[in-house]
Amino acid sequence: MWDDAFPSFLIGLREGLEAGLIVSILVATLVRAGARNRLPQVWTGVLAAVALAMSFGAVLTFTAASLSATAQEAFGGTLSVIAVAFVTAMVFWMRRSARSLSGEIKEKVTGALAMGSGVLILTSFLAVGREGLETALFLWTTARAAGESAGPLTGAGIGLVLAAGLCWGLYRRVLKINLTRFFTYTGAVLIVIAAGVLGYGLRDLQEGGVLPGTTAYAFDLSGSIDAGSWYSTLLQGVLNITPAMTWLQVAGYLGYLAVVMTLFVRGVRTTAPKPAAERAEPGAAAADSAPRPGAEHLTPMSAADNAEPQPQPADPAAEQPESDGGTEPSAEVSGPRAESDLAADRPDLGSEAADEAASQSGAGAQPSGEEAEPVPAVGQPDPGSKPARGPRRRPAWVVPVAVVAVPAVVAGLVVALARPKPTGGQTVAVSETECGKGFSAPEPGRQTFQMRNTGSKTSEVYLIDPSSNAVYGEVEGLAPGTTRDLVATVSGGTYAWRCVPSGGKAVTSKPVTVSGSGSGAKAVVPVSENDLAAPLKQYKGYVEQGLATLVTQTRTLDADIEGGDLAKARTDWLTAHLTYASLGAAYGTFEDFDQKINGRADGLAGGVADPDFAGFHRVEYGLWNGQSADELKAPAKALADAAAGLQKAFPAQDFDPGDLPLRAHEILENTLQFELTADTDEGSGTNLATANANLAGTRELLTVLTPLLTTRAPELLPTVDADIARLQKLLDAEHQGASWTPVEKLGAAARQRLNGVTGRLLEDLSPVPDLLEIRKSA
Repeated sequence: MWDDAFPSFLIGLREGLEAGLIVSILVATLVRAGARNRLPQVWTGVLAAVALAMSFGAVLTFTAASLSATAQEAFGGTLSVIAVAFVTAMVFWMRRSARSLSGEIKEKVTGALAMGSGVLILTSFLAVGREGLETALFLWTTARAAGESAGPLTGAGIGLVLAAGLCWGLYRRVLKINLTRFFTYTGAVLIVIAAGVLGYGLRDLQEGGVLPGTTAYAFDLSGSIDAGSWYSTLLQGVLNITPAMTWLQVAGYLGYLAVVMTLFVRGVRTTAPKPAAERAEPGAAAADSAPRPGAEHLTPMSAADNAEPQPQPADPAAEQPESDGGTEPSAEVSGPRAESDLAADRPDLGSEAADEAASQSGAGAQPSGEEAEPVPAVGQPDPGSKPARGPRRRPAWVVPVAVVAVPAVVAGLVVALARPKPTGGQTVAVSETECGKGFSAPEPGRQTFQMRNTGSKTSEVYLIDPSSNAVYGEVEGLAPGTTRDLVATVSGGTYAWRCVPSGGKAVTSKPVTVSGSGSGAKAVVPVSENDLAAPLKQYKGYVEQGLATLVTQTRTLDADIEGGDLAKARTDWLTAHLTYASLGAAYGTFEDFDQKINGRADGLAGGVADPDFAGFHRVEYGLWNGQSADELKAPAKALADAAAGLQKAFPAQDFDPGDLPLRAHEILENTLQFELTADTDEGSGTNLATANANLAGTRELLTVLTPLLTTRAPELLPTVDADIARLQKLLDAEHQGASWTPVEKLGAAARQRLNGVTGRLLEDLSPVPDLLEIRKSA
């Protein structure tokens, strides 16, 4: 988790410190001006900025969650690139502006004091809001890269808390920080982190179909580097460098790093402080935009604090800064001064009146030539005026509540409107003789169709493209008299309904044309039993050949044990067992023979001593647990007989063609569950050899399914082939001559690599069953 936390910690610390410095300068400037009563306006602006940033983060999170997997990749990749642009601009801006930040903010506050409370709220909101939006965007991208890890949020929280503590210390004048050096060093680190985010974003855009080169890997070290090791996790979490990266990722990473880091380092050199001889005279230091020696430090007292008190003009708005570049170095944040606060003495005055009174008290006497008018005592009415009811004051809580509620409500509306919701609601009737009654051309977008079976037979209902029979959506087993929803995303094109009643012929509705553009659901070209006939025939030939080999090998094993040669029997046992393990797609067809040939002791009352424990694992237990040849003769003969019986029965067994696409995923599911956990090991320690045979069987199965997959998902097979190559490399590394490394003796890193690569292969194989599902609409 902590590896994912560091980038977010750094961005939280930097952005938090930037925003905190701005707020500290705002507060210190108001305190100096004797306008403490205006501080709530600053905090209201800060609260509004925080609410906006959180609302922005919510919009990103919930909007992305409503997208399809491919659209999420494209959306996330786009925002990652935008986040990199923001962070890059922030790094360069802060490097240039760190020295003059204080003067710029004070100028804005001086103007805001003269223009009313709304302007001061807006000033603080704009000053802090940018930092908040940048933080929300960058944290969203890093959290997305980390997946389920809580590291990014934890790191950001720690960084923000630390930034708040530093800003408090700076404001109270108990800390000194060289901000120029701080922002230079952290800027360089953030550029490296941003390069990784850019690479991650480019990968997302590739997986989202926006950019090409998904399978064009610059390097693939998955087979030799443990993705779960501490060093790999650290590199992935901090720098987003993964064991496998495409050429586009590498080019983007190195190109960004080379260009941006070069410009950043050059900028640091060109903005170095000037020699002392070139600096301004001490008396003009306050008007000089270049900082004094050490001015980049947050010092306990500023030049203004050390100067003698000067009378203030009667109108704060008329006070102009002594220079156009800011009066003080940006690194200075001045704390409260020990001067009286008129607003505290006159709580009965409104904010505008208090400011006017403060300015008058600081101005001294009236200009000569004008007679001062008597001012009534505090709390006493003017004897020459009539009592008048002042304007009703707005409750103090209204504005803070509004600035939080408005962004939240707007974010909620954006999320609600951005989520694709059903816009249809058409009721479509189906029966044995009529399909699609009530169907009219819908509007583009996500639609919900209420499918009602008005006939007397259960039906399969499909929304299809009549030109290609491709399926956009389906309802299986719609019983008579029932209504079920079918949800599909519709775009421009032609649509029709196809209903297939049980025992009846398919009925197709009249096509309707939907006008408009946009991306709709990806249609799946249906597969019929006839489409799977050729692959099934080819695979059955492979199984028949494998069974013939199995019969020969089990007879050899039986002969070894009959002759008492247990050493040779162990070798021949593994050979025969691997042959059977490569026939995984046919296990469902073998019926009771599978239990006789490859049964397990799990679930048997007597365990390994149970009479019903038979097959390869029974012989394995005896061979590797000290049983004699006499004890193994009966199990070995039974195994050979079962193999011969299966060879004879197989041609007449019912091999469901729908099993082929299912087994493409299920074979390796069993591998991950039983072989890579050594759950089936009875002493031989050859689970990895069995896993290798399972992989060979999966590869054979994909070979016969390739023609169907190529036309439906051309991008799938190259990805799967790369996954298989990675897993094969890992398995080969554990095979030395005739021996295999037992699973229990694998190192933690090697075991994690095997599990991770197998899991990734399974994930990439998961669409196969749905793509090649037999549909009656075909």
